[in-house]
Amino acid sequence: MGFKCGLVGLPNVGKSTLFNILTNSEVSAENFPFCTIKPNTAIVSVQDIRLKQLNDIVKSDKVVPTIMEFVDIAGLIKGSYKGEGLGNAFLDNIRNTDAIIHVVRCFQDDKIIHVYQEIDPIRDIELINMELIFSDISLCKKNINKIVTQKKNNKNIDIFQKKLNLLNKFLSHLETKGALRSLSMNENEKKISIEFKFITLKPILYLANIGKDSEKNLKIKNLIEFCKKEFSQLIPVCILLEKKFFNDNKKKYLLNTNNKKRYQSILDKIILSGYKLLNLCTFFTVGKKEIRAWNIPKNSKITIAARKIHSDMEKGFIRANVISFSDFIICNGEKNSKKMGKNRVEGKNYYIQEGDIINILFNI
Repeated sequence: MGFKCGLVGLPNVGKSTLFNILTNSEVSAENFPFCTIKPNTAIVSVQDIRLKQLNDIVKSDKVVPTIMEFVDIAGLIKGSYKGEGLGNAFLDNIRNTDAIIHVVRCFQDDKIIHVYQEIDPIRDIELINMELIFSDISLCKKNINKIVTQKKNNKNIDIFQKKLNLLNKFLSHLETKGALRSLSMNENEKKISIEFKFITLKPILYLANIGKDSEKNLKIKNLIEFCKKEFSQLIPVCILLEKKFFNDNKKKYLLNTNNKKRYQSILDKIILSGYKLLNLCTFFTVGKKEIRAWNIPKNSKITIAARKIHSDMEKGFIRANVISFSDFIICNGEKNSKKMGKNRVEGKNYYIQEGDIINILFNI
């Protein structure tokens, strides 16, 4: 499994066009609000040149990259958390994602309708963010009432009290300071919070849809300053140009005009930012039948990697053989890596490193 990103924003900011580019899809992307009714979902492979390097040595029957899932969610407007526009159902779609890509319109084009008439990226961001905060407040109150009832009817009240304490802490922060991303939590609180799927806990990437004359656009400059103050990531992109490149070439990588430098697609930029947002790293399993890339959170123990592959591997974990990617390539495979002393035997307390090639020994 990969990670799931939800595309959010006001209507008519370029979400569906971006979705088509990212996923090689052809969903409707028209010039009117609420063009997207049902959320569109697509899965794309995460291209990793290391898979080819591994396969050049191993000549495996099958090569399996990690994946990223994109969800194009209907445009949100003021009052969405109360059911305005297309309402709460689409906020629920955001809850089931790992990260949020917030598409913000920064270009001026009188031919393309803006739901609030005037182009103002900061206002648009704050409007959407408030809808997400209000939605989390509503969810928080709902769960507080639910847990108070459960606590009364349960003998083991300790876990319910911990949940209640955390939800009250969340509610206070939401009502006074805003998004839960800015709230400090200990590890135990983080584990408890997973159950509730609060939207404003999810990492967010702002994608500024700019015009061709972006160097003259003060609105993007203001947005850059806004994101610096919020300590959030920002990717400026002209979706119109991305669409042209996509239609003309139908390739992920393109050459620029002097044919010397590879063009980095918006998909590449989002994948790199997504890995950074979710603090992910990649490890590999390598064999004649299959080479596969896997992603897990950084600083994960090898037992977490074993579980990612199969739950039985974690349950019956004995030890793991580990070779770093660079050693595997330099030594031209597993056999020579072992001869050169580059194969390591690691136990349950080993932390996975970026690019590790692992072979789990287990017993069930």
